[in-house]
Amino acid sequence: MAAVEGVPVTRPRAAPPALLAVALLLLAGCAPVPSSAPPIGGASAEVPRPADAVELTAPPSAAEAAPESCDPTASLRPTAQAGGPTLDRIRARGRLVAGVDQNTYLMGFRNPSSGELEGFDVDMAREVARAVLGDPAAIRFRVLTSDERIPALERGEVDVVVRTMTVTCERWRRVDFSTVYHQAGQRVLVPANSTAIGLESLGGRKVCATKGSSSLAFVARARPRPVAVSVPNWTDCLVMLQQGQVDAISTDDTILAGFAAQDPYTKVVGPRLTAEPYGMAFPKGAEDFVRFTNALLERLRADGTWAAVHGRWLGPPPAPPAAVYRD
Repeated sequence: MAAVEGVPVTRPRAAPPALLAVALLLLAGCAPVPSSAPPIGGASAEVPRPADAVELTAPPSAAEAAPESCDPTASLRPTAQAGGPTLDRIRARGRLVAGVDQNTYLMGFRNPSSGELEGFDVDMAREVARAVLGDPAAIRFRVLTSDERIPALERGEVDVVVRTMTVTCERWRRVDFSTVYHQAGQRVLVPANSTAIGLESLGGRKVCATKGSSSLAFVARARPRPVAVSVPNWTDCLVMLQQGQVDAISTDDTILAGFAAQDPYTKVVGPRLTAEPYGMAFPKGAEDFVRFTNALLERLRADGTWAAVHGRWLGPPPAPPAAVYRD
């Protein structure tokens, strides 16, 4: 033992041999049992993936080519008639059943404080309820994923879907649409420190979009080809981006604006890649309801209601999308 100045040194006495033997026997009896648990430290926990997240090995099934004459934005001309079989059935029930989202901030989301559904699409659905039933609260919302929108209409589970739904000729074969009530466009969201400048920078890298969306099909067919990652909800994409499981999200700029508002460590990059005109979707053959809604949309564009709803959620409004009719 080294001496420390000013401190007397005391040398320990050696233990008797008998005591040493007893101590060794006690230590041997108390030796720890080998553990099957992994060592503490030195390894990181695996980050869980959202349920049903899938990396596509091929683009979604190609749909039958639309006729060249198809204009998906053209809907049925409004009429002054305020009744019909679909409208009568809704009025007899006393409430409108509307399919909406609860995962897209600013468009259709659940307010964490009140638990209520809010957003641009939700307010537009309430305007439909006001027009049909005289009360914007006479509505029951059905929360749907992108992939559930058309099946819910085909099964008669909802009267209308107002959920960031792009009108396409392929979708017109299964459902009917109103005139366009919002014009969006597909772009890309990446972490703020990413060097990507658009989808063209993401070849071979993971890009997230929701199952059943036109965004996913576009990503899967892009060149140079990214790895398209399909998830049920848009918030799944945001979580995967935050955890580094995907490199980017690509979808409509309205949805990406909500993500950027929620997470300041992200940014939207690149130009608009597509035109994404949103329409309200109806069961196939609900002509009276489509024409009634198109008359409502004409009024909302003209009286400033559309601009007010846009300003409440999406910022200063542009001119509302012009109506196009096919008859």
